[in-house]
Amino acid sequence: MPANASTYLKSVTNGLIIGDCIAEMKRLPDACVDLIFADPPYNLQLSGAQLTRPDETAVTAVLEDWDKFDTTRAYDEFTAAWMAEARRILKPNGAIWVIGSYHNIYRVGTVLQDTGFWMINDVIWRKSNPMPNFRGRRFTNAHETLLWAVPSQKSRYTFNYDSMKAMNDDVQMRSDWTLPVCNGGERIKDEANGQRAHPTQKPESLLARVIIASSNPGDLVLDPFFGSGTTGAVAKKLGRNYIGIERDQTYADVAKKRLAAVKPIKDHDLLAMPSKRAAPKVPFGALLEGGMITPGDTLVCPKGEWHARVRADGSLIESLKKGVNTPPRSGSIHSLSAKMLGRESCNGWSFWQIKRGKTTVPLDDLRDEIRKQMAE
Repeated sequence: MPANASTYLKSVTNGLIIGDCIAEMKRLPDACVDLIFADPPYNLQLSGAQLTRPDETAVTAVLEDWDKFDTTRAYDEFTAAWMAEARRILKPNGAIWVIGSYHNIYRVGTVLQDTGFWMINDVIWRKSNPMPNFRGRRFTNAHETLLWAVPSQKSRYTFNYDSMKAMNDDVQMRSDWTLPVCNGGERIKDEANGQRAHPTQKPESLLARVIIASSNPGDLVLDPFFGSGTTGAVAKKLGRNYIGIERDQTYADVAKKRLAAVKPIKDHDLLAMPSKRAAPKVPFGALLEGGMITPGDTLVCPKGEWHARVRADGSLIESLKKGVNTPPRSGSIHSLSAKMLGRESCNGWSFWQIKRGKTTVPLDDLRDEIRKQMAE
């Protein structure tokens, strides 16, 4: 790593570096990037023959030299080289996403783990509008695979679970994402001939999920295979910093023009839902100290099956029905609810509610009020 790596990092942040990704990553300091999205060559191993549709019209394929490797060993060596640099520049709690097809993703996954990364998820991008298999000799290739990994098993990586849930109609998001391929107005065309400017341009919707899920506003996102600049465009729009590396001048020119037209979302509150996991810790006792709950108040579970009274020290004691001779159970809001459900653990904040007039209010809502007061 050069002595002036930190100065170099500042000079290239929110910019595009034209050059070889391995050589350019070597110029960056250790542990400086929060998130890497890599869309490397797939090594499709296509012949030079033109593929045609049944009506004899040409199908545009990836035939560029940057996708060609003499052997799979050469491809593996290339993958190992750029991935080693990626792990070096990634922060200990950062993350990397790599996308590929059946041609390369298994080899990439092997190198990823051999390099020392710890796998979090594989995600299937199911294309809602895939290109048909015109020869009819195999299934239509309707998906690509993304691998999400972190530098080590101990990495405390970012996962904005609540944002992903909100994006999915308040249902926990699964690891299969149905999104269209890049087409229509989003597909960047060459102004001279009207052809697509880059053969493997990814849709912004795909990058938005990756970036919102595993980074925060102000984080630095790096894409070592920048292409037409989708990663940078989405990062800029979502209030993240970015660095793109691209060796092809033509693609770089397309990306620069695209980035210049992107307008960031200026209101920080509109970028994403605040993560509850990242919110300040609030003990149950803070509700007593703040006067929201008083000793002797009765808490009830959502279905009204169990009741408990609040002690002065913040613990709970079970309120038993008349005629029940067993001793009442007691514990914290978490341990008592776990006992009642017969589980090892339970989130008491979402389990218990308190009556307020004719309605009941979840303890979680009262905790949010405390957090608002802390913020003010």
